[in-house]
Order: sequence, then structure tokens, then C-alpha cells
Amino acid sequence: MREHAGVTREELKQSAAVTVAVLLALGLIAAWSVLIPGVDAWENIVAAVIGSLRLTGPVAAAFAAWVAMRKRRALRGRSLTTWRALKAPLAIVVVVLGSFSATVLVLAIKTVLTEQSGRLSLAGLGVGMAGLALYSVIGWITGWLVPRAYTPPLAGLACYGLFTWLAGGRGWADKLAPGTGEPYDLFQGLGGTAFLDQTVWLLGITAALLLGWAAVVTRQALVLACALLAVLAAGTGVARLLGATKPAAAQGIAYSCQDWPITVCLHPGMRAGLTELGAAFTKIASRLAGTPAGFTRVEQRPLEEPLQPSAGLAQIHVPDLSAGFADEAVYEYVESLAAKCPDTPAGGYREIVVAWLRGEPLPGGPLPEHQYAAAWFSGLSEHQRREWLRMFFSDFQACKLSSTHFGGGPAGAAAAPVAASTGSPQVYPVYPNPSDEERSTNWGSEMSPKSWQ
Repeated sequence: MREHAGVTREELKQSAAVTVAVLLALGLIAAWSVLIPGVDAWENIVAAVIGSLRLTGPVAAAFAAWVAMRKRRALRGRSLTTWRALKAPLAIVVVVLGSFSATVLVLAIKTVLTEQSGRLSLAGLGVGMAGLALYSVIGWITGWLVPRAYTPPLAGLACYGLFTWLAGGRGWADKLAPGTGEPYDLFQGLGGTAFLDQTVWLLGITAALLLGWAAVVTRQALVLACALLAVLAAGTGVARLLGATKPAAAQGIAYSCQDWPITVCLHPGMRAGLTELGAAFTKIASRLAGTPAGFTRVEQRPLEEPLQPSAGLAQIHVPDLSAGFADEAVYEYVESLAAKCPDTPAGGYREIVVAWLRGEPLPGGPLPEHQYAAAWFSGLSEHQRREWLRMFFSDFQACKLSSTHFGGGPAGAAAAPVAASTGSPQVYPVYPNPSDEERSTNWGSEMSPKSWQ
């Protein structure tokens, strides 16, 4: 078996094949965990493959450190030319980039089989490749400088800790690590300009480290000059990254909408959730009909944008389409209708109304009067509850609900006959149950979106 610089060719081939397989498996697993569930968008794929570097990058660094350690031991005492010094680390970069390309290809094959929104960002893929190259070069230099048995795993762990710290940093630090930022919002989009600047920085620092190492081991002034030029390129990329302003949320999104029984509009990559969201918000729309919060259109908004009350429009946040996403959107929207009440009595009454709007069992509350109010409210018909909400919606929003809105509480119920005889009612009236004919008419009108305006 022929040896190449102390390492057999067969050993190098087997190591490279194993590394590619491991990186491909880890890349797919990591990318799948980063994918936003249920989203059909090319931006989602790009963000996922970039996010996979948190696992594949340290493995690439460990592999590069192992090869560098073996290579240095084999070349001990020999003089190196520039090409001979750069040949092995460049081969490692090619191997790890091949695994990255395979990961992208597998995800792309799955993606093209379904209708996707957006477009594939080549600049985003460039960030992923440049990031993997940086991991590999760091691992190579570490293995060369510290040729010990513990160096490969140590290099991998160090890279994982360093880039995790950078990605989780605030301000400028997170821009230095290959990534898209978290949480990733489809409305934010993938900025091509930012990716290009990030690629320049990553390629510049990678070339500077590799050429700087080659200049040291070969003592070639020309190589050192090239390393300095790479430092300038890296500095240019950093300056552009740090000087760039945070992009605003995407404007003019071409929503995908469902128009019946109410209009529900989502980001086109989330159109698979239209039916479930429509079913969840139709009942809420009928219950809020006739109030200032009544709506006939539901519209998804960017995650960082607060939900603003708007006539005829319900704004919602949908971070993904994982199980229960519609219930989460309903919960957040209903909570936004009225602020939390600072005192316990008013807060308990608010929770009764909120639970009914969400379609949940009415809570008993912390006080006996809340328990009575929940029992009293559950005894009303659906028609009566909607009429009640139309009458007292302003009190609900202003945290002014009290026992007088719910039959007066236990004491109010006992005092009702006396109050009636004195002509001074202590509780608010509630409309009686409609007749069968009226109930049929109301049901037909309530299911019509036009009647909710």
C-alpha cells in the first residue's frame, strides 16, 4: 500500500469518505431541526443549511486538525513549498464543501417537488460554504500547532463554543459568525447584500489565517503579502457588516389568502395553514361581531411587529405551522384585545370573557364571586353572550368588569327581588333567549361575513 507523506492514500480516502458521510448526516439532521415547520419557502431552506454549520463546522474542524497533526509528523524536518503546504488544507476544504453541497442538493430535491415561494439565495449558500472553510482552516492550524492526540476533539469543541458565543452575542458579535440571526422571520427576508458582506468577511479571514500559516512554515514573503491583502478584504467585509443598518420588514408581501367564510391571509410559504386558521378564527369573528374589535379579515404580521387593533382586521403572528399553531395564534390575538388587569377581581372577570372567546372552559377564578360569575355566564345562551359582549366591550377592554356585569354575584342575586321592588336595579340586564325563528335568522346572519362589519 503506497504511503503519501506518512499517511497511506487508502487511509486518506477512507477518512475523507467517512467525513463526508458524517457531515452529510449531521448536516441533514441539523438543517431539519432549523427548518421552520410547515413553511414552503426557499429562504427557509437557505436559513436551515446555514444553521446546520453549528454541528457540521466543529466536526470539519476536528477532521482538519486530525489530518494536520498526521501531516506535520510525517513532514517533520522537511522543507515545504507554498503549494505543498497549501495542498492538504485546500483538499480538506474541498471535502467539507462537498458534504455541504450534498446537503443542499438533498434538501433542494425535496423542495422542488413542492411549490415553493421566494427564490434560492446564492449569496446565502456562499455564507455557508465560507463558514465551513473557516472552521476547517481553524482546525488545520490548531492541529498543526498542537500535534497531540487530544487536539482534534479539543479543536471541535473550541470552535463550537466560539461560534455559539458569537452567534448568541448582542450587537456586532453575532454578525461575525455565519448565520441568519434568530429567531428568523420570513417577513424579514434574506438580505443578499448582508450575505455578500458576510461572505467577504469569512473568506477574507479564512484566507488570512491559511496564508499567514503558510507564510510562517514556508518563510515566503510573497505569501505573507497575500495574507495581508486577505486581512484587508476581511476588514472591508467587517466594516460593511457593522455599518449596515438592520433591514426593515419586507413590504408589499404577496399574501396567499382564503376568502371564505372570512378572509385569512398568510405569507405564501405558509399557505398550508389557511384552512386551519380560517376555522379557528371564524368562531371568534362571529363572537366579536358588532363590537369595535369585529373583523372580517385575518392577516399575518412580522414577528417583531406588535399586534395593533384595527377596524375589520385581526392581526396575528404565526411563527411556524407546527402542531397547535392555530390555537397559539388565537390565544395571542384574544390576549391582545384587552390588557391584563392590575387587580385580582377585575382580572378574574376578564379571564372569563377571554376563555369564552377562545372556546375554552370558563375558569372558576380565585374568588367566590368569580365562580358565581363563571356559572352565571355559562348559563347564558351563545346569542346572549354575544349581545352581552356588544353591550360591555368597552368595560372589558378597560378592566371595568365587576359582579354587576355577571348577575351581581351571590349577594346581588339575593338582593335582586328587593332592588326590583324599589325600582333601583343593581345588576345589568341581559337579553332573553331568542325564539326558534329568531335563532335561525341570527345564525344565518352571523355566518355571513358582511353582517360582522
